[in-house]
Amino acid sequence: ESLNNSPFTMDEELFSVFYASTLIGNVLIIITTTVNTQLHTPMYFFLSNLSFLEILYISVTIPKMLINVLSQKISYGACFAQLFLFISFGQCESFLLALMAFDRYAAICQPLRYMDIITQRLCFQLVFFTWFASFLNSTLHTGLASRLLFCASHEISHFFCDITPLLKISCMSTFINELVIFVAGVFVVLAPFLCILVSYVYIIIAILMISTSKGRQKTFSTCISHLAVVCIFYGTILLMYMRPASYSQDYNKIFAVIYTFITPLLNPFIYGLKNKDIKDSFKKVFRKTYLKTREISMYPSW
Repeated sequence: ESLNNSPFTMDEELFSVFYASTLIGNVLIIITTTVNTQLHTPMYFFLSNLSFLEILYISVTIPKMLINVLSQKISYGACFAQLFLFISFGQCESFLLALMAFDRYAAICQPLRYMDIITQRLCFQLVFFTWFASFLNSTLHTGLASRLLFCASHEISHFFCDITPLLKISCMSTFINELVIFVAGVFVVLAPFLCILVSYVYIIIAILMISTSKGRQKTFSTCISHLAVVCIFYGTILLMYMRPASYSQDYNKIFAVIYTFITPLLNPFIYGLKNKDIKDSFKKVFRKTYLKTREISMYPSW
């Protein structure tokens, strides 16, 4: 297989900076939510899982893509391995965003029963189901795609191996693949999106019933970061798959950059800037690290 990156020029240094920044940002989120015991709550448990997922998600595309830029080729096995992981992590993010919306719904709309509804055991079970369902669904897509014949062209018009570009270069019927993509999309994309939508309808109603403007603002501030990430994630999906068919395929590459590179990069900044608990925890971690480093420099061990 070969990858066609034109008409875009791939700047290796720029994408390397994107990759390093994404790793640093998401690792800081994980460290902060782990070190600070006050953040050992379901909300931040799901957030740390999302950050871990973003690290895996971007690691599937950028490092391999930078290698492929030099050769413009990717092996058959590597292509389908990348496809399997890319689909898995993308669908897992959809589920995780829905879990985070449900957590916010329970915290705001059912505050007295929150600890009984969102238990630690339930959190682990939901996250396990999320990863299991994502890998299972990705196995189905990858298995069906691997049965296709590519006898006309082996050039993929994309930066990496994705399901749609692969179907376009197949010389046999892809009806079953497209049907499975549609049906599975209802469960792994539409269903989580509807769950998020319904959750926020109830959340907004509950917020509007709060008597004071300060109380409404404080309650809504606990959702703003998650809502921003949801808008970026699903907004990009809509731009990719709901645009007119007459649009150039090059637009897929633009949206792919946003979907796979920009979104994981922005997530830690969104949560870091919009979430007061995260910002306060960042400051505490940096303060402790600074004091510890200063102490070691002043009193070095011999």
